[in-house]
Amino acid sequence: MALTLGGPIFGDEPSSEPASPAEETSQPTIQDDYELMKLFVETFQRVESNYVREVDRRELMEAAIHGMLEHLDQYSSYIPPQDVRRFDQVFEQEFGGVGIQVNGSGGRLTVVSPLPGTPGFRAGIRSGDVIVEVDGKSTEGFSVNDAVKALQGPAGRPVKLGIRRTGEAEPLSIEVVREVIQVPTVLGDHYNKENRWEYMLDADRGIGLIRVTHFSRHTVDELREAIQELSSRNLKGLVLDLRSNPGGLLEAAIDIADMFLDSGRIVSVKGRTVKEQSWEAEAGTECPQVPMAILVNRFSASASEVLSACLQDNNRAVVVGERTWGKGSVQNVIRMESGESALKLTTASYHRPSGINIHRFPDSKPEDDWGVKPSEGFEVRMSAEDWDAWQGDREIQDVLLPEGSEVPERKFKDPQLEKALAYLDEQLTQPVEAAEKKE
Repeated sequence: MALTLGGPIFGDEPSSEPASPAEETSQPTIQDDYELMKLFVETFQRVESNYVREVDRRELMEAAIHGMLEHLDQYSSYIPPQDVRRFDQVFEQEFGGVGIQVNGSGGRLTVVSPLPGTPGFRAGIRSGDVIVEVDGKSTEGFSVNDAVKALQGPAGRPVKLGIRRTGEAEPLSIEVVREVIQVPTVLGDHYNKENRWEYMLDADRGIGLIRVTHFSRHTVDELREAIQELSSRNLKGLVLDLRSNPGGLLEAAIDIADMFLDSGRIVSVKGRTVKEQSWEAEAGTECPQVPMAILVNRFSASASEVLSACLQDNNRAVVVGERTWGKGSVQNVIRMESGESALKLTTASYHRPSGINIHRFPDSKPEDDWGVKPSEGFEVRMSAEDWDAWQGDREIQDVLLPEGSEVPERKFKDPQLEKALAYLDEQLTQPVEAAEKKE
């Protein structure tokens, strides 16, 4: 089994023991179970025998399982065999492929950007290239999902791409050997001229910016490398951007929180049959104790709420932006049929250090406690038009730079980021102002 916080991502479950019979409500008897299963089997047989059209037995069984889990809550679900591989890829953020991001809008498969260091990058695939063939098959009418299926495959197996490139009269034929691709979850502000993520947002002021897209097994190590790089460049203030981060591994969020804290509670988890467990920060930190601001929005959920709530409650950072999604439940991934299928089942809830509720229930009202609210004075709302402009600007900044080109100028002034930077500036100038007053 495995523990997940948000999205289709899972991880190791916390050490827990089932509650003893004395701690639980009255247990159903074997006879009760038999009668219920008898009802289910009879219904199944009646449908199979009498429905107006022939039914697939497997599909009928899976539909029953789907219905059972959907009845519980919106986060519990059944993962059928055909979806398990994709589920695992999202969890691991690893797959066999060529390492390019594609966009299927306009009926064309356009390369958004190759990932640095991947086979696609080394083969010379560029942003703006249009993939017209995959292994001799036309991509006309392909969706992005079709492209993903065609481009992914076992590591070591080659794939031949037909590429139409601006300035070339004829399509190019490029053969790429697939490798295991690890999708980064920790990003900087933009790519620099060396086609590496630039984490230092303002070198003169020593302010860094780190974006975390979600929490996977690799996120802690990726973040550690980013912080080490910033520390070597005289880091004085940090912005941690968790906007639109849907969650992921609880253990990753806990380890990252511990990187910034010297003491204090991080989070606690408890459920009906899950023994209550809490995590405390260990002495020592991996990040310099510099002023810190966390950016969140309405789509920051689950593990990103664990991290932002923890650092807010421990007075380690201010939270800037919008109220978060409000997902305070924990899912265990239970493997079925020898791993061929799985259940993602809600088994516990998590609680922030202050004890304030995070989970938004179906009947929760705006005035109730749920989600993570921005720190007092740091709420910055953005309209749908603002988010569209922000996304468009991010797409420009997130593309590898053609050789010899300059970092593109920003077209959108991010009000949430500006608020965070204003806070850091204020914190960084306080010692100077205090010294000047003494003189």
